Amino acid sequence: MKFIKILFIIFISLTSTIKAESNKNLINELKNGGKIIFIRHALAPGGGDPENFDILNCNTQRNLNEVGREQAKQIGNFFDKKKIPIKEVISSEWCRCKETASIAFSEYKTEKFLNSFFSDKFKKNKNLQIKNLRSYIAKWDKKKNLIFVTHYVVILEILDYAPSSGEIVVSDTNYKLIGSISNIK
Repeated sequence: MKFIKILFIIFISLTSTIKAESNKNLINELKNGGKIIFIRHALAPGGGDPENFDILNCNTQRNLNEVGREQAKQIGNFFDKKKIPIKEVISSEWCRCKETASIAFSEYKTEKFLNSFFSDKFKKNKNLQIKNLRSYIAKWDKKKNLIFVTHYVVILEILDYAPSSGEIVVSDTNYKLIGSISNIK
């Protein structure tokens, strides 16, 4: 039993070291610029959108809670502290994404191509949104990093990766996943 405990402690130590080194490499990649950064909106409890969802009325939407707002602050602090160059921040039109972008970065713009297509009401928009997103990326100068604050379904569709709330997911310009950072402290 004692041997198993020792092996477990060694395993935890090694994986923590590997993760720290991986994050260091990812941060260096971000400092070099030219990366596409997808951020799933910070924590907004629940799933999907309410039946009475109105894009122009945040009171009808799922919104960030206090944990989500703190998470958004930590995302912004991460980019500031690490001095990661940012070309621009673009958000979905959904209030939870806009609030995440506003708290984390202050300046941002919105684009329809980052909107959710999770619900039946918006599924018909998926193909056009993805086409427009790829077109936008193709026109970007690729010098600094491009940040998209969006939804689980958009990131899953583009990168075949399922992010958690507030997770930072980094890819190259060929949509190859480089890495991700979650639970920023």
